[in-house]
Amino acid sequence: MFRGTAPALTLGRYPTPVQRIASLSNSESELWVKRDDLTHDVYGGNKVRKLEHLLADARAHGATRIVTVGAAGSHHVLAAAYFGPRAGLAVEAVLVPQPPTPHALDVLRADVAMGLRAFPVGSWAAAPLAAVCRIARGAHFVTVGGSSVTGSMGYVAAARELALQIRDGAMPEPEVCVVALGSGGTAAGLAAGFEAEGLQTRVVGVCVSTPRWLIRVLSLSLARACARRAGVPSERAGIASMRWRLTMDSRFLGGGYGHPTPEGEEATRTARSAAGLLLDPTYTAKAFASALWHVRARRAHSVLYWHTLSSAPMAPLLQGAPEKDALAPSLRRLLRDRADGAVSSH
Repeated sequence: MFRGTAPALTLGRYPTPVQRIASLSNSESELWVKRDDLTHDVYGGNKVRKLEHLLADARAHGATRIVTVGAAGSHHVLAAAYFGPRAGLAVEAVLVPQPPTPHALDVLRADVAMGLRAFPVGSWAAAPLAAVCRIARGAHFVTVGGSSVTGSMGYVAAARELALQIRDGAMPEPEVCVVALGSGGTAAGLAAGFEAEGLQTRVVGVCVSTPRWLIRVLSLSLARACARRAGVPSERAGIASMRWRLTMDSRFLGGGYGHPTPEGEEATRTARSAAGLLLDPTYTAKAFASALWHVRARRAHSVLYWHTLSSAPMAPLLQGAPEKDALAPSLRRLLRDRADGAVSSH
């Protein structure tokens, strides 16, 4: 437990394994994967670690329901909808449009099947007011992507988990850790955690949404706050240290949040054939494309790709889910080609 935080719930299964992908490595650069897709048998991925802290915090504040914000296909919203009731909390979400993909549609359908109470809005600009209205009615607020200091401490703990695996000889210390960067909490928590553990690993956050400058500022600020809560001395939690520790790669963003890219499609095929990894077009395909570039360009001797998408089959979550045509019209309208591409909820 970290200072100033409630004891975390235990929702996931740890440690998640690390795996060397020999067929994608070369003589100068190895590719490793941290399998956070395996955090839970029903719905895994990176949100489980965050929700262990966020749901504990909500209960410590006496909450009986939470409200969060995310895009229509938000993994964070779906994870909250699944785990919230298991922690005794009803779940509401303000949902924002995003470009339509089969994966985003399945996530939205699963939200409904999980009993999520959804409040659709037309843009990210409309989301804050809708969230405030729910907070005014007594809901405990959980920020976009779970990327508050409280949620991101789950990834400070994850960095400690990796450090123990390195010390036990499961893998070499990576020079670079590549991870999807949407709302920033995962990357920020890892950066702070690596600093706290004294590792030399730098985090490359692969930008999947806009505005890039704002995401960069928020991620660095969050990393510094997490480092301070983790007990990192102030001189090592400063802006210069975090700028070195956490960089952003926006080369694979393409048309913006939720828009597939050719590089992401190639990464998806490669990940499946070489490592049996399933990627999604919004987050992990772009992050894995960056990891492949780092290895192929021989930018580091050891590259760790942190896999954040649940690999559990969606079928159990879709039991009883409505088909697209049976969704409420307000929900169907969330999946549209010209969606506002602002800060995402990964």
